[in-house]
Amino acid sequence: MKISLYTIPACKNTMGKGYSTESIREKLISSLEDSVTGMSGVELSKKVGVNRITMSKYLKVFAAEGLLRQKNIGNVTLWFLEPGQESFNFPDDYFKISPIFLDYLVKGTDEQTHSLIRNCLHSGATTDRLILEVIFPAIDYVQNLYDAGKIGTAELSLLKTTISKSFQIFNQIPIVSDPKKNVVVIAADSQSILISEAASAAYHSDSWKVSHLGDMSFAIDVLFDLDFQKLIGKIWKQKPGMLLVVVFSNSDEGLNFFANSINPIKDKSGKHMKLALCGKISKKSKINSDLVSEKLDDILQWSKTVSQNLK
Repeated sequence: MKISLYTIPACKNTMGKGYSTESIREKLISSLEDSVTGMSGVELSKKVGVNRITMSKYLKVFAAEGLLRQKNIGNVTLWFLEPGQESFNFPDDYFKISPIFLDYLVKGTDEQTHSLIRNCLHSGATTDRLILEVIFPAIDYVQNLYDAGKIGTAELSLLKTTISKSFQIFNQIPIVSDPKKNVVVIAADSQSILISEAASAAYHSDSWKVSHLGDMSFAIDVLFDLDFQKLIGKIWKQKPGMLLVVVFSNSDEGLNFFANSINPIKDKSGKHMKLALCGKISKKSKINSDLVSEKLDDILQWSKTVSQNLK
């Protein structure tokens, strides 16, 4: 049976009488952080102060979470701390995470970067703050490095892929979605893909049923409204609760096109379908939507408000 990465939240669960999962995690990190040669399960059980059977269970779970890795040498299994693992205490340590994430992103490996995010999750960090305060700012950071000539197009693409995979970590967390909270997320151009992925991860973590369409710039034509209406009919069949459509764009043109295509469908569907647009809009533009903002956190907060008002 495969052990889920998120079966056992760090701060609340215990695996044996008198043993706190969080305290064991901290002791393992302390024991292994300076170990180059690794330690056996027997050594760790003595070091941490739990019996061998209980320690074996902890080691398997923490390995599944990405905290530890094992190496078999003959009949001995040695355990090592995965890169990027550190004992954090949230909410006090949020200020530490962002610079570490950026350092791993640019100078380290994607394994270190993603292991850091998983470690934060298992140490009690909230998904919203990790998405908005740690990963999301990295999008502009790497773009600024490219604009300044400090990295090339190949490295820019690699770093964006690492950021994208960081958002996907949150989508792997098992969440029971609320059938009354439905959202369709659209990127109007390739430059908006990462922000749309950030939004999708945040919506998923907040129990929304997410349909992430990705980059839809190829679909900008006269038939999009018909295709989109068919899609709505499939993902919002009985029209439970509300349907929110969020469009991210790097230009007025993209927001205008999707707003003009979606608004007639929204008008037919009734007040429980909403349209939000995220991007820079010139003062001369007049786009009809329920919300227009340049900030992702504004979009997410508004989404929570309208879903709560619906109830």
